[in-house]
Amino acid sequence: MPETLLLPPVADSIPHILEKHGHSRTDNYYWLNQKEDPKVIDYLNKENEYYRQATAHTKDFQNSLFEEMKARIKEDDESVPYFYNGYYYITRFEKGKDYPIHSRKKGSLQAPEEILFDCNEMAQGHAYFNLAGLSISEDNIWASYGVDTVSRRQYVIQIKNLVTGEILPVKLENTTGGTTWASDNQTLFYSRKDEQTLRADKIYKHKVGTEASADTLVYFEKDETFDVSVYKSKSKKYIIINSSSTLTTEYQTVFSATPDAKFKMFQKRTRGLEYSMSHFGDHFYIVTNKDKATNFKLMKTPENATSKENWVDVIGHREDVLLEDIDIFKDYLVVAERFNGLNNIRIMPWDGTGEYYLPFDSETYTAYTTTNLDFDTEILRYSFQSLAVPSSVIDFNMRTKEKTILKEHEVLGGQFDKNNYTEERLWATAKDGTKVPISMIYRNGIKKNGTNPTLLYAYGSYGATMDCYFSSVRLTLLDRGYIYAIAHIRGGEDLGRQWYEDGKLLKKKNTFTDFIDCSQFLIDTKYTSAKHLYAEGGSAGGLLMGAVVNMAPSLYNGVIAQVPFVDVVTTMLDDTIPLTTGEYDEWGNPNVKKYYNYMLSYSPYDNVVKQDYPNMYVSTGLHDSQVQYWEPAKWVAKLRVLKTDTNQLYLDTNMDAGHGGASGRFEAIREIAKEYSFLLDLEGIKR
Repeated sequence: MPETLLLPPVADSIPHILEKHGHSRTDNYYWLNQKEDPKVIDYLNKENEYYRQATAHTKDFQNSLFEEMKARIKEDDESVPYFYNGYYYITRFEKGKDYPIHSRKKGSLQAPEEILFDCNEMAQGHAYFNLAGLSISEDNIWASYGVDTVSRRQYVIQIKNLVTGEILPVKLENTTGGTTWASDNQTLFYSRKDEQTLRADKIYKHKVGTEASADTLVYFEKDETFDVSVYKSKSKKYIIINSSSTLTTEYQTVFSATPDAKFKMFQKRTRGLEYSMSHFGDHFYIVTNKDKATNFKLMKTPENATSKENWVDVIGHREDVLLEDIDIFKDYLVVAERFNGLNNIRIMPWDGTGEYYLPFDSETYTAYTTTNLDFDTEILRYSFQSLAVPSSVIDFNMRTKEKTILKEHEVLGGQFDKNNYTEERLWATAKDGTKVPISMIYRNGIKKNGTNPTLLYAYGSYGATMDCYFSSVRLTLLDRGYIYAIAHIRGGEDLGRQWYEDGKLLKKKNTFTDFIDCSQFLIDTKYTSAKHLYAEGGSAGGLLMGAVVNMAPSLYNGVIAQVPFVDVVTTMLDDTIPLTTGEYDEWGNPNVKKYYNYMLSYSPYDNVVKQDYPNMYVSTGLHDSQVQYWEPAKWVAKLRVLKTDTNQLYLDTNMDAGHGGASGRFEAIREIAKEYSFLLDLEGIKR
């Protein structure tokens, strides 16, 4: 049915007055937050039906795009095995199946396969399924794991006897899914969530063979801005509780061999002090911002004197290098650094001789250490990929410097050749003079005449870096003439910690103006034009999309906003909503007037006005625990009433999923096919 004959649903306008700091706002769609109200579900279903009918002419195209993307994927694929505590562990997929199979082999890859969990069988009867937090006891007998069948990230933990195959009847509910075994092979530590806010606030201790009701509360985090987790040190000597907020961390430890002993404070929380710690020998090694080390430095302290006055420098602070993480081995320290926005891996022998960096040539690459569980080895496992080069898993001998590529992501179909694509790294100038990097890829031979369809992606929050990664799915756009670009805007940590600081709290608008300036740069340099430029972002990146379409709608022909965080003020004022209180250090606390006023000045929902907007595809999940479904629903409802154009506006709600979308690997591709058909249809590309 042609879209011109369709009328989009119009949500009822029911004014609801919200007051704060003597200021009143009227929210006509506040009622949409009542998920149990049949009227709300009816509205979401009507929006879904409108989307289906309005895009019916692309349905066959969506299916062909899905089949094309699926055909590039090796369906019977498996991970590179890693060796841990006597076993090789493997995750594999079978042809035609959506979910992974977790298995292991004892001592040798030629040994018989022992299937731990077949998620395809476990997922039967569930519209959504996710297994997480798989943890094996040191005696290799017990496996603990978490299952979520709702997509709200509330996991039920169970325990399996790997010798008998029996799954114990005990169920540990409302958890993060993560578990840690003590060295006695009988004690399991796990974190539990607040029922309403879903904040991980409690650490419990469970004994094998006992009821869940007998579990001991080990630690309760009273501060609503902190989350807690629990894990074991790589050395296996310590069980560690981590309490963290955006700006502050705190750790407690207990010997893994004595799990019933009292946890000991490592370094009491001090606002603004961030640190992480790793155990080696008789010391702890600490990555921290202590002493105003904005880009972090590495320190160490004796096991028996862990408070900060005992910490001494190992690698000092550098203004131009961000120290991101470390991996500790018996004979080597491996340091993950970031310089000029690019990853570096630094190898440092403990004996102080001959440190060096792994060589990387590209400017649009990502390199990072992966699964390195073995302490007594000279082999470092890391991954490398770029926008044009498929990801590979590499074993690197830190002594001989020999490199073995264990696996390179295979692109099926016989059509892909990385030499057919050009990668570039450009620098746009923001309105305040700051240089902002843009990474891009396109098929060889494009002309800078302003006619190239271009998809510009960004995130720009929480200090998350948007590293360049390979995507076989993305080839569907590239091979149809699209340029794909990533704007490394402030709010991420791409150019160091200050890059993050300059895009949060009362500087948040730098994130939005950086993206707009990158967009304008691509237009000015004739890579594309406003008629052919598209923008994409999800979650906090969806907030970015909401802000830029209010601020500069004429720059874009289309926008994809995935699970967008668009009702900033109302959400941040409601401390019953999951994650809110822990977000104050990122966005500000609107209970404080200056933050309220600043948020109000950019909150996408609050700043929708009568103007033309680009074509827009907005997606969400009914069970989303991070960005509640009603934020995009309210936003679309308000846009429908106020926008002055006839451009497409779709709200597509997955009624079975949450923040991460569909759970199966092929269902996730179907969602991408929807997005790509939206983009390609706007360009008049039909096949």
